Amino acid sequence: MQSFPTAKDAALTLRPDVPVYCFRPDVLTADAKRFMAAFPGDTAYAVKTNGEPMVLETLSKAGIRIFDVASPGEFAAVAAAQPDAEMLYMHPVKAQSDIRLALETYGIRVMSLDHEDEVAKILRIVRALDLDPGSITLFVRLQTKGSAAYELSKKFGAAPAHAVELLQRCHKIGFKVGLCFHVGSQIEDPETYERALASADWVRNRADVPLAGLDVGGGFPAEYGHDPRRKKREMPGQDEIMARLRADLVERAFDDLPLVAEPGRVIVARAFSLIVRVLLRKGKRLYINDGIWASLSDSWTGKITLPARFIPDPARTRRNGDPKNIQAFKVCGATCDSVDILSRPFWLPETVDTGDWIEIGHIGAYSLSLRTRFNGFYPDSFVEVTTPFDAGAAAEGYASLETMAD
Repeated sequence: MQSFPTAKDAALTLRPDVPVYCFRPDVLTADAKRFMAAFPGDTAYAVKTNGEPMVLETLSKAGIRIFDVASPGEFAAVAAAQPDAEMLYMHPVKAQSDIRLALETYGIRVMSLDHEDEVAKILRIVRALDLDPGSITLFVRLQTKGSAAYELSKKFGAAPAHAVELLQRCHKIGFKVGLCFHVGSQIEDPETYERALASADWVRNRADVPLAGLDVGGGFPAEYGHDPRRKKREMPGQDEIMARLRADLVERAFDDLPLVAEPGRVIVARAFSLIVRVLLRKGKRLYINDGIWASLSDSWTGKITLPARFIPDPARTRRNGDPKNIQAFKVCGATCDSVDILSRPFWLPETVDTGDWIEIGHIGAYSLSLRTRFNGFYPDSFVEVTTPFDAGAAAEGYASLETMAD
């Protein structure tokens, strides 16, 4: 992999016509170590966020030994990067064949569930393999309510009374049992974990069975861009969120249990940026060589504000407008699908034109993992960049929540 000081150096040297991911292993290592130092338990990286081999291998070198996995593909990816890694199979709804693969081939001994039919599926395989249920820990996933960019309890999680029944049933069979929850991706309310822990405390007290652990899931917010034309949401930083979580764990007397967290965004978001090229400027529209079917799903859904840095092509010697004048441009993706238009404009210098590049920052989470091969487009070019995105020149642009006329 070629290495450059900045994405601008990469763009001007390579002059790429395809999207290029800029990987920053030092940033990934630092953010992983920062989380591990702050959380009072085990850190299980959520592979779904970004399961690229370079990411898993870097995290392994950084000290991550546990991975939250959800599918046979993720089992294999983790095993290839770190053969002795521990895997937690925390998808609540699993195919029976995948359960067998996890238990028999990969030696996974921790799973989650939120329904009695899942208990029956797991027990059927455990008996077929003649395994001791006491060697397996089943985490009952608790439904929670919170405020996050992406809510997850609409799809998964048992209601508190149901969670009590599931804990008691699994314990009676002979499994070790734990409680887990996931407050959603990119939380927007610092009290979210406190409410989830209060619910978990209620369930624990009524189930009255020994707990093997508590898994607080993910949701820890990553840093993204902000549109200065809008009021910034007041949200504490990672250090304050962790301090509150540690205090809440002590207050609810969960601190004496083995604890696990499943961070994703907060670890990998800043480790990547993306260089895209403007294929065409048409008035206030920019057609770029990436889009919603590739790396920009988060920006399409309107949940995440991505910072952007303008990289003008020096071969274009004549430009119209003032580079200090920042304007809104509707961004269209590379595919021929008319839906492939970002839901929000990017604000960039009015001089941006065909052939220029844009570096989109903090795109390590849910970009590479959500890209598709639709229409034959599939970004798969990488360079290593040594300067963190935030340490470079100020980002001129950002994806704004404001709407604009077509």
